Amino acid sequence: MRRRVATITLNPAYDLVGLCPDIVRGAVNRVQTAGLHAAGKGNNVAKVLRDLGIDVTVSGFLGEENQEGFQQFFSENNMVNRFHLVSGRTRINVKLTEKRGEVTDFNFSGFYVKEDEWNQFVSDSLMWAEQFDMIVVSGSLPEGITPELFTDWMMQLRQCCPCIIFDSSREALVAGLKASPWLVKPNRHELEIWAGKPLPDLDSVIDAARQLREKGIAHVVISLGEQGALWVNASGAWLAKPPACEIVSTVGAGDSMVGGLVYGLLMRESSEHTLRLATAVSALTVSQTNVGIRSRTELASMMSRIELTSVG
Repeated sequence: MRRRVATITLNPAYDLVGLCPDIVRGAVNRVQTAGLHAAGKGNNVAKVLRDLGIDVTVSGFLGEENQEGFQQFFSENNMVNRFHLVSGRTRINVKLTEKRGEVTDFNFSGFYVKEDEWNQFVSDSLMWAEQFDMIVVSGSLPEGITPELFTDWMMQLRQCCPCIIFDSSREALVAGLKASPWLVKPNRHELEIWAGKPLPDLDSVIDAARQLREKGIAHVVISLGEQGALWVNASGAWLAKPPACEIVSTVGAGDSMVGGLVYGLLMRESSEHTLRLATAVSALTVSQTNVGIRSRTELASMMSRIELTSVG
């Protein structure tokens, strides 16, 4: 039985990734270009899933003026394309990695989604959503879509497909959490914003994750950067720590983790195995210039180096 996943990226972007030893404000900075990729969080997730052999449908909005790179990306990766074209251009995000591994993002604005375009998307997505085992909703909101509209759509989407995986930030995160998705993956900073207080140690992060679960969210995964990832669900809590890796770019590391989580859940693996897999996929991503799994052997090797412990 083939398992089907859809990813929805309402506000995708072309990621222009570069390496700059030290960024000096007010000066000319020479940048080594690492790549220009058709991306956006859900599309990154879709790439990981396709590399793992999962059928993926992609959806969201694209600016019609510069859609070609995305159309090529979908075609090359055999993804079913349900994106809606709107007037204007899909944004470009510039991501510069310094020698210490720190990434500075410059996220530009893109297209505007009109009311009739949003209504058409909502109608279309709710019509096909029930065909899928899981739907990943990730990323920010484009101009024209209010948090209220987003919450309402997420609630309707969950009625069509109970297994909604959600990964976002800022106002979109707050709005999406109101729909109580099946799985959410904030990072520590985003969880602190939701909790309204600092979370200085692992116990405080676990407590906040359990508070989210009390809102009807079955799985809470917190990405902790170099410290790994925490997963809290009804069975317990686990912490996965990756080995030290040479960082080329952290772009897409969180999305890669989501892809690994979705794959493990689809395969009905244990929480421990799934978290180990997801952390390994994320760790591999930071050592390369683009999202994706180059070989299963490389993935298996990285999985063996993940330190996994039960923490509650």
